[in-house]
Amino acid sequence: MSSTPRPLMILVAGPYRSGTGDDPAKLHANVTAMNETALTLFRAGHLPVTGEALALPLLETAGSSGPGDALYEEIFHPVAERLLARCDAVLRIGGPSEGADRMVAQARAQGAAVYASLAEIPQAVAA
Repeated sequence: MSSTPRPLMILVAGPYRSGTGDDPAKLHANVTAMNETALTLFRAGHLPVTGEALALPLLETAGSSGPGDALYEEIFHPVAERLLARCDAVLRIGGPSEGADRMVAQARAQGAAVYASLAEIPQAVAA
């Protein structure tokens, strides 16, 4: 693993709803997978973020009845898009996901790095 001179802010993008049928246990498993990946990035010296970490509490506060309702459509992906505008990179994990693929496309359009595995991401040099 090579080194980068500073920690990167990296959006972990993976499936949330895809393939779950909106089953709460499967949604939770997808969030857990993103959080576990984020922890690995943190331990490598980076600042990992997920759109879910910001969007899900907002959805609860707004009174969303669940994935796919009007509040979900208003908040979920726009939060990730705004967050990504401030990130240095995206790490795409997991299986098929239209939302995660949108994050990759946005990252490329804004000139941010896109990684397909943890092994591709350089270790951050400690300050």
